[in-house]
Amino acid sequence: MNSAIKQITVIGSGVMGSQMAMVSALAGFEVFLQDINEESLGEAKESLQGHMNKRIQKGKLTSQKVEEAFSNLHFVTSLETALNQTDFVIEAIVEKLDVKRQLFAEVDQLAPAHAIIATNSSTIVSSKLADATNRPDKVCNLHFFNPVLVMELVEVVKGPHTSEETAAAAFGLAKQMNKTPILLKKEISGFVANRILGKLIDEAVYLLENEIASVEEIDLACTKALNHPIGPFALLDLTGIDVNYYIRQVLYEETGDESQKPQKVLTEKFLNGEFGRKTGKGFYSYST
Repeated sequence: MNSAIKQITVIGSGVMGSQMAMVSALAGFEVFLQDINEESLGEAKESLQGHMNKRIQKGKLTSQKVEEAFSNLHFVTSLETALNQTDFVIEAIVEKLDVKRQLFAEVDQLAPAHAIIATNSSTIVSSKLADATNRPDKVCNLHFFNPVLVMELVEVVKGPHTSEETAAAAFGLAKQMNKTPILLKKEISGFVANRILGKLIDEAVYLLENEIASVEEIDLACTKALNHPIGPFALLDLTGIDVNYYIRQVLYEETGDESQKPQKVLTEKFLNGEFGRKTGKGFYSYST
């Protein structure tokens, strides 16, 4: 284990944040999962216990390993408590630049001077956040994929401000979490996987909006002909239609390109509160 990183803080206890915290705890790190919402923390703990119990039942993890991981994992509402001895911070809050910048400034004031501050964002590059801190050389993107407990890839993105040491530490940390990291030497919105995925989703939405094929048929084309494990609309429901909506809004605001705006069908789903699995309805309906 990297002796320089012993304690990790994950900020935001949604699906991504909670699972990043669990992966960190399973790797043997002391982890603080922080959220201002006590109820959200409770839901995160319950969800993680469910995931771990399934892995125990399937023989993928031992009860002892899970107990050790939960003993490493602290659920807290106090940002100060979560940060005062941390070595590495991963931000996993809403995809809104102004909110992230405010948080990065707070983290910078509360975390030890040596601590690295990473964002899990796949859209907001860290150069838009680094100058909110007094440690831009210690800021980077560390992008996990949903569901974190399953997906192996992690994208480490080195901004022009990010030091080689920070990039190497983030890359090494991902490996210690039993992930497969890739290093992007330059910033680009969407990084590698999501830029490719974005083109696929754009085409799927085009086919749907032009009434060429149904949601189910488009997903079947991807799973049965392209051998994808999940179709683009089922994937949108899994990752969250709201997340995709916010990402496209950011891209549009950055580029001014009308084609980057959230498409009509996504906007309708977003405004109706149909975010996918998390709300019970998206392109598909899900029972509780």
